[in-house]
Amino acid sequence: MKKGKLKKTLVEQILDKAGIAHEPLALNALKDDLPEGISKADIYKTLALTGNNGPVIGIIPLTQHLSEKKLAKVSGNKKVSMIPQKDLQKTTGYVHGANNPVGIRQKHPFPIFIDEVALSKDFMIVSAGEVGRSISIQPQLLADFVKASFVDISE
Repeated sequence: MKKGKLKKTLVEQILDKAGIAHEPLALNALKDDLPEGISKADIYKTLALTGNNGPVIGIIPLTQHLSEKKLAKVSGNKKVSMIPQKDLQKTTGYVHGANNPVGIRQKHPFPIFIDEVALSKDFMIVSAGEVGRSISIQPQLLADFVKASFVDISE
């Protein structure tokens, strides 16, 4: 293994196998200075919530707040609430900070909703399944692969 070359995360391996174009990144958006050309609005957080119909995934820019009301409505739930951190890994398979739509979709048929603001972007950055690892991907490619819908879910 070459020095400085990161081992691919499972998410990167899944995308490679499916022939989905993406760019691996090593960054922790909360701690690191961001590389040139990337702003906090390009980075999306993958939030796991639960409602009367079961778990639901909302993906919004780091700079936005999720509207639980809007997500409940589009997902057909009366209301939704964040899954408690202690239950997160057993629900999604990932720890806080590593939730990602690709890995979650591989294991669970949870409905996934991406804030519609992503459609106006050339790329979006989501977790690659490990804290400090991310991928840059075209929003429509990601949505098609994980069967996500673009909706207005930000406050």
